Amino acid sequence: MSDATADPRDPSETAPPAAEAGAYRRPRTAAAVAAAVLFAAVAVVIAVTTPWNPLPGSVPGGHVRPDPAPDFSPAEIHRAAAFDHALNWPAYLRLVTALVVVLGLGFSPLGARLLGRLTARTRRWPLRVLVGTVVLTSLTWLVSMPFAAWGESILRDYGLSTQSWTGWFTDQLKSLGVTWVTYAIALLLLVGLIRRFPRYWWTGAAAGACVLVVAASFAYPVMVEPVFNKFHSLPAGKLRTDLLDMARRDGVPVSDVLVADASRRTTSLNAYVSGFGSTRRIVVYDTLLTSMSTPRIESIVAHELGHAKNDDVLHGTLIGALGAAGGVCLLYLLLTSPRLLRRAGMSAPAARRPGREEAARDPSVRNRGAADPRALALTLALIALATQVEGPVQNLVSRHIEARADAHALNLTRDPMTFATMQHELSVRNISTLTPDAVETQLWSDHPTGPERIAMARDWARMHHVAEPPPLVHH
Repeated sequence: MSDATADPRDPSETAPPAAEAGAYRRPRTAAAVAAAVLFAAVAVVIAVTTPWNPLPGSVPGGHVRPDPAPDFSPAEIHRAAAFDHALNWPAYLRLVTALVVVLGLGFSPLGARLLGRLTARTRRWPLRVLVGTVVLTSLTWLVSMPFAAWGESILRDYGLSTQSWTGWFTDQLKSLGVTWVTYAIALLLLVGLIRRFPRYWWTGAAAGACVLVVAASFAYPVMVEPVFNKFHSLPAGKLRTDLLDMARRDGVPVSDVLVADASRRTTSLNAYVSGFGSTRRIVVYDTLLTSMSTPRIESIVAHELGHAKNDDVLHGTLIGALGAAGGVCLLYLLLTSPRLLRRAGMSAPAARRPGREEAARDPSVRNRGAADPRALALTLALIALATQVEGPVQNLVSRHIEARADAHALNLTRDPMTFATMQHELSVRNISTLTPDAVETQLWSDHPTGPERIAMARDWARMHHVAEPPPLVHH
């Protein structure tokens, strides 16, 4: 056993392996079945509800092949490729370094030893969990910072960032603070359930994960977004009236149209729909209002109304809640694996709950296995691994949902020419990747590329027998 602090009085150290396995066989089987059912439900929901063909129907002459050459100048194509190449280095290195640190601490005794030393004088488990959460998330943040700064310097070189280094670093600290709060709440609840219900904690944790995902989706627009940006309602005028009239015509209840002060941070253009129900609002960057014509802004907002019309935020929240519940069940299976716990420098959970006298003699007896705050390194490593695995699936679904919102914008405005020129301007101003490779697509791409979106506009025009957008660049 690699755990140097293991106590010979701990029954998990002396119980026969068969007895230990038998004590957890029934809940492990139940958790495995629950995980299989929940993940199957997620797969079915994704397969059935994802708009795999966002522009249904036959296209006269066949679908237009996405190609940047007719719509982007050689200089624009070269600049986008150079920017993509430059930004890939810090992005990939940041990802690899963070994973190496997190997985290295979690799947070896290093994490448990580090937390054990830092919390050796702390007796109360909630405080130990808080210390462990802050230490581990801060360590990941620190090793990522050089690559984040490298990426920020590239954004400055290409004119996308308008932020001072002080402002940028302040944003990074705010992001770290949000991470502390998020993980602290989740891990305190998790460890509390593990300690109270050592064999069946996964049932309450799965239900709690669903609630937290839904609550976070409601809270994010009103609690997290204002941490990073200031918002004000779009002033009364023709644009606001036209946007709200378009929303009403589309049958989409929108509480407000907000303007974000993005210009203090970036020159890029963007808009998005945020929240659902009473918190649903359309947000546009102030850079958008000063850079684009009214028809192009309306085309962008029509895309955002497509998200609201199809309840994409709510849909994603519910899928996330189901996936989180399944992930908790899987987490239980992994955190009760004696082999994995030993690899992480932890002892396996006791086959029986210790009595009061035994716990009084050695309070750490109750803290074996996943209930020991030192196991936070393993828990966070498993979460990081799961997040990385699910990322490509999320991006795949997101690209099709975004394409459906594009189709909605075309149906609502019936103006493929404005849509195509708007997508060209967005791609050029944001220096978007025009031809991402397969790895980039899987890891980062949650929207279709500019050429793909312009090709859709031409497909839509052919299907509806209206003028097809001509090549946007005359070579």
